[in-house]
Amino acid sequence: MKTLVDHLGQYAEYHRDRRNILSHFIGIPMIVVAVAVLLSRPGWEVAGLWASPALLTALAAGFFYLRLDLRFGLLMSALLALCLWAGAVLAQQSTMVWLSGGLGLFVVGWIIQFIGHYYEGRKPAFVDDLMGLVVGPLFVVAELGFLLGLRPEVQEAVERCAGPTCIHPRKALAS
Repeated sequence: MKTLVDHLGQYAEYHRDRRNILSHFIGIPMIVVAVAVLLSRPGWEVAGLWASPALLTALAAGFFYLRLDLRFGLLMSALLALCLWAGAVLAQQSTMVWLSGGLGLFVVGWIIQFIGHYYEGRKPAFVDDLMGLVVGPLFVVAELGFLLGLRPEVQEAVERCAGPTCIHPRKALAS
């Protein structure tokens, strides 16, 4: 099994431009909430919890994150729980509110992502490896932690794999 640094390092290779990373701070949370919203139907209230495909997906993702790293895994699990709560709230609204909220977040989140990759001059990581769709939210949390001075040993290891972040001219324009 790949390690935390393996996953983050591979994902980071596609995300070295700081403008792209900034776009991910906005776009990826929107997409994760959107997926939770859209997968929250059908759903049923069971013992005070909203049981839905979103819950099963979040449990699988949380297990993956916890196996990679306990600290990041606990934080990711807490964030996924918030997404499940938002999904359950919208899923219990009218179909129009649920669907427009979920689809709106999803589409706008991806537009923001693709704007970031314009600056990067490189395609999104998931194009080459679908695991990028699962690693992306973890990458955002890790990058936020790095900005706050947390987990410097992980940041150093990721930068050994992918190099430091920068703001560079769009690669497509340089060729």
